[in-house]
Parts: sequence; C-alpha cells; structure tokens
Amino acid sequence: MFVERAFIREANQPDRAQRDRWPFTVPCVAALAEHGLDFHKPVTFLVGDNGSGKSTLVEAIAEGFGLDSYGGRLAALRGRPDAAKTPLGAVLALDKTAAAARMLGGPRTKKQGFFLRAETAFQMTEKLGGVHGYWEEDTAQLSHGEGFLAVFRSMFDKPGFYVLDEPEAALSFTSCLQLVGLMHELGRSGAQVVCATHSPILAATPEADIVEVSEEGFHRTGWEELELVGHWRRYLDNPAAYLRHIVE
Repeated sequence: MFVERAFIREANQPDRAQRDRWPFTVPCVAALAEHGLDFHKPVTFLVGDNGSGKSTLVEAIAEGFGLDSYGGRLAALRGRPDAAKTPLGAVLALDKTAAAARMLGGPRTKKQGFFLRAETAFQMTEKLGGVHGYWEEDTAQLSHGEGFLAVFRSMFDKPGFYVLDEPEAALSFTSCLQLVGLMHELGRSGAQVVCATHSPILAATPEADIVEVSEEGFHRTGWEELELVGHWRRYLDNPAAYLRHIVE
C-alpha cells in the first residue's frame, strides 16, 4: 500500500466561517476533518448516492498524492497550466507508506499512478490515445466502454496508486466484471486503489474494503449491508414497487 490515512492537520482545520461553506458543509468532508479516513486494504470503495461527497473525497485524495484533480497520470510531462487545487485538496494531508516515499522520490519513469475523474474521463480518453506513455489505441474510434477498458488495461498495469471516480459510467455489466478482475489483481500485486462508485458490481470486488458515504458522514460496512445493494435487489425483484411513484 501507498497511503494509510487521509486527514487535515490541526493548522489547516477549517475555522468557524469555513465550516459554514462548501465543501466543509458536506457531511463526509466534515467527518474527514474531524476524524480522518484510514485505509486498511489495498482496494477501497467509497460508496454513496449522487451528492454524497464521495467524488469530492477522491479528488482531494488524488491531489494529496500528486495527481491533478482534472485527471491523468502521476508525473505527467504535460500538465494543466492552471492546475489549482480543490478547496479540500489544498488542506488534505496523506500519511504515506515507505513504498510511496520511495516511488515518489525516485525517477519520473518509476512513478506509477493515475486518476480517472468522471467529468473529464471521456475527453481525456480521446485526446491521449497514441501519446507516448499512455495507451496505444485510438479510443476515438472505440465505444466509450471499450475506450475506458483500453485505458484501464494500459494505465493500471503496475503497482502504483490509482484513484477512480465512478468508472462504471461508461461500462456495461460485462465490462464492469472485467474491471472488478483488474482491481482485484491490482490489490494483490502491491498496488492501491481508491474508487468512488455507486455500482454494486464494483463494490463486490473480493477482499475490498467498503466505506459507505451518506448524510451521516461515512462508515465501514459489508457489501450485503449497503443501502444501494438493498435498493437494487428490491428493484430487480419488483420494479413496479419503485416505478409507480415515478410514472403515476
């Protein structure tokens, strides 16, 4: 593993006025500011509904490791000229392991990491195909799902620190299963993955740690106890029980 804890140092804690402004009004960010977030396993999922703040957390974690919040690889030669940090990323600190210190202190070619950000992923996959150090496929000629899988196979192939924000957005059921296999293999190879998702398929990755993000902050839980798993089971068993409130 490369990161053991994400937290905000005492000197950077939000003051009273800041606590009344975004992002510190988001319950999971407030919980992080108060308690920090520990990482226990090589693969960690932050699971929650839209607006729960899970993407805000993973963006800041990516920045804390030296990844641009826009998305992209660690130690990229060409970064954004205006890569200002997010409000949480500007104050977030990470407890890194000795393995992370060695990697980050070594040559650029040995630095392995990537941040896949939901809002910019489609544009990034089409622009970087064929660029040295990225993927060979021209993803503009592929479906979004095929393009995402090409990125995953090329960029997540070595032990490193990988952060993903809702990677299931472009993936079919079968493609999600392929990503599960890849993340499981990464965890066993010495890599670390932190993934924000609302996919019950991805969250079921064997041996992964699950942190549920909600209006109460965040807490660790099992896959069976996830709220979204319960909703999906009930919906697939009886869609009309949900849809009658929508279409009638």
